[in-house]
Amino acid sequence: MLLAILFSNFAGHIILKRFNGVPSEERLHWRTFLVKLGADNLKGARNEERAFCFFTKNSNSITSMNLVVKFKSVYIVYTVLGGVRIYIVGKDEYDELALTEVMFVITSSIKDACGKSPSERLFLDKYGKICLCLDEIGILENTEKDRIRRRIGLKPPNPTEI
Repeated sequence: MLLAILFSNFAGHIILKRFNGVPSEERLHWRTFLVKLGADNLKGARNEERAFCFFTKNSNSITSMNLVVKFKSVYIVYTVLGGVRIYIVGKDEYDELALTEVMFVITSSIKDACGKSPSERLFLDKYGKICLCLDEIGILENTEKDRIRRRIGLKPPNPTEI
């Protein structure tokens, strides 16, 4: 089960969060824990200037580098993309390998939505499109980059036609 996806800036402020099956009284604990985990382990990490312990390969090149942590019965995968930190928490069938694939889909979709690795400002400018990407990915129903790009490119309804 995919429990949480969080995005924060380097100051530790949560920009975007999605929880699935996490009781509301535990959400604050998870937000605090993940931001502290990132602050402790991602100090000075900016885009490509990092040394992480888990690599995702696409063709012959390394496309994403992630930190992986097992905490009690859950797995946590987190990384830096431009000016934002991304945290994904899962358990059961979402082990570190599955979460790394989720991270790859999310980071590639965000890069497509923003046109490049986003700074915090660009992330906030494209917030609506990024939320659409996350909605289209859902609980891993859509993991194909082209399908996600096609679906978020659909035009919103015209208010005069309603």
